[in-house]
Amino acid sequence: MSTTMEHVVDVTDETFERTVIEGSSDRPVVVDLWAEWCGPCRTLGPMLEKVASEREGAFLLAKLDVDANGVGQSLLQAVRSQGIPTVVAFRDGQPVSMFIGAYPEEEVNRFIDSILPTGAELDAKEAEQAAESGDAAGAERGFRDALAEDPDNEDAALGLAELLIDRGEFEEARTLVEKHLPAPEAEHLSAAIEVHDWAEEPGDGTLAVAKRLAAAGDWAAALPGMMAALGEDRDGARQALITAFAVLGDEHELVPEYRRRLASALF
Repeated sequence: MSTTMEHVVDVTDETFERTVIEGSSDRPVVVDLWAEWCGPCRTLGPMLEKVASEREGAFLLAKLDVDANGVGQSLLQAVRSQGIPTVVAFRDGQPVSMFIGAYPEEEVNRFIDSILPTGAELDAKEAEQAAESGDAAGAERGFRDALAEDPDNEDAALGLAELLIDRGEFEEARTLVEKHLPAPEAEHLSAAIEVHDWAEEPGDGTLAVAKRLAAAGDWAAALPGMMAALGEDRDGARQALITAFAVLGDEHELVPEYRRRLASALF
């Protein structure tokens, strides 16, 4: 197999999902939509293969014959292109950029540059892998390196915030999280910080007691208490339950039941 062909594949209706959608979670996948009769395709195709070879695996070039594969026509419709060659870049299962026509090599390289992950993104991904393997110190170094290069990197900020929350450093975590609200993961971490703050909730009312139970991790007692508090402080108890659901997640065994109970009580 040539160096070029290591980074170039033909995709079909049967392999598109695995190669392009799933494969783009590991590295960007650039789909070249072409056909035998298309003159500009014969110019652009070899150029894309050359660039793929030069980039040595930084992205995968997936060549898709639109006449032989229905997924090619579907993709053209999805990106609202009426002509070929059309080139569509995928990352994390989604199309992120495209161009139509036989671009010159300089423009092709500029397009590739625009869809490749930055150094900060690569650092953040490596840090996520370190965190998943249990290397908290390595993960923290990676996340901080990513943020030093790109202070707005969401994955690095939230990954670091999660590590900080796990070891009880809530103030720095709060600053990192607030910048990225209302992203779903930021909402989850923000809720976790809020529940931690409930440990200092003053008063002896039903809701205050339930919040302190939640801060202590006793959700089996906290959620019924929040439900009971709806009669005393409807808005406060409702918001506390929503925060609890955000912390626990929909997979927690108690959440579906208490979502139903809250909906029933409110509506």
